[in-house]
Amino acid sequence: MFDAAFWLTTSAILALLICSGFFSGSETALTAASRGKLRAQADKGSKGAERALKITEDNERLIGSVLLGNNLVNILATSLATALFTRLFGESGVALATLVMTLLVLIFAEVLPKTYAITNAETAAAGVSAPIAIVIRVFSPVVGAVRALVRAILRLFGVQTDPDSHILAIREEIEGALNLGHSEGAVEKEERDRILGALDLSERTVEEIMLHRSKIEMVDADKPASEILQQCLESPHTRLPIYRDKQENILGVIHAKDLLRALYARRLAAGGAENAFDGFDITEVAMVPYFTPETSTLDDQMRQFLHRHTHFALVVDEYGTLQGLITLEDILEEIVGEITDEFDLDEDQSLKRTDDGDYIVDGGMTIRDLNRAADWSLPDDEANTIAGLVIHEAQTIPVEGQVFSFHDFRFEVIERNDNRITKLKIRPL
Repeated sequence: MFDAAFWLTTSAILALLICSGFFSGSETALTAASRGKLRAQADKGSKGAERALKITEDNERLIGSVLLGNNLVNILATSLATALFTRLFGESGVALATLVMTLLVLIFAEVLPKTYAITNAETAAAGVSAPIAIVIRVFSPVVGAVRALVRAILRLFGVQTDPDSHILAIREEIEGALNLGHSEGAVEKEERDRILGALDLSERTVEEIMLHRSKIEMVDADKPASEILQQCLESPHTRLPIYRDKQENILGVIHAKDLLRALYARRLAAGGAENAFDGFDITEVAMVPYFTPETSTLDDQMRQFLHRHTHFALVVDEYGTLQGLITLEDILEEIVGEITDEFDLDEDQSLKRTDDGDYIVDGGMTIRDLNRAADWSLPDDEANTIAGLVIHEAQTIPVEGQVFSFHDFRFEVIERNDNRITKLKIRPL
């Protein structure tokens, strides 16, 4: 009974189980490994990681080859075991072989190798990349035929396959990983917001974050020099647009330092005379205004700021009408959050929290900034600002004191100026 054929068959079954475990673990390792981590290892000189990256570029071919090899060894091992147990135990050997092989394959060819592969995905992927590359090359003709057959069958049901397409875009993968890490406590909210803010620059436009023209402080070019100087000294802003006759007629942008230098030089030249500023034309020291379309993305606008060596732009619509202004600081705040200095007054802050847990919000605050600050998820598809969201949901311009409830929040209109909602009280329901 325990002759040479028995030991040869038993050895073959064990060898096939090892091969099955190798294929199962390789499939899990190569599909679970992070391509970002593999790229980092490859950049450090790991040949295995580089091979793993190349193999995983075509997941359909990889999975087809590994599954073909895995099924071959599993079926062969089961057939040998059935023949062996039938020889030993007669007709009852078939049932016994099925039970024994199921346990052996489940434990040693599936669970054990896959558990190790998941735990050490990148290391395992780099380690198995060389033999798996050979397997793919050997099984390539068969896998190619199988792929063609599978696609033809799927096409009959209207399913189109593309092996080069990714299930998720890279940005969505990063966003999902960050949100998951934040929910599990591994990533701080500030870190998540900074990274997502940088990724969002190419998706958001200047119009979404610009300072609206109704809030822009401007200098009238026809004012006396002394009044212009006083206005610039009292202003919290370093740069101010200059206009003449009407605010849409922008002549330039004055920098406070340029103005002070020009007036100081004029005062020195006049020997300190009181009329030293007479005849001063502010447009002579003003910078040429830089206009940008409101549809520009924040990513493109930041590149323009860096290219032009400036960080102040006036925003216009498709008709050339002034809509607002944007600065480099506005774009940076989308990444790092609100940047305040000694000139930013506390009453100018867009968001305050009361002792009762309510939030007092400036109507012009963008929904994205509010979501970011309060860690909410209000929709921003139909409106950019929180006031715009309330008007959109109410389908009217509310009056002071009106209360609305939508998106699981309570909105109360506190202040309204003409047709603009200037202040709201918001409370999560």
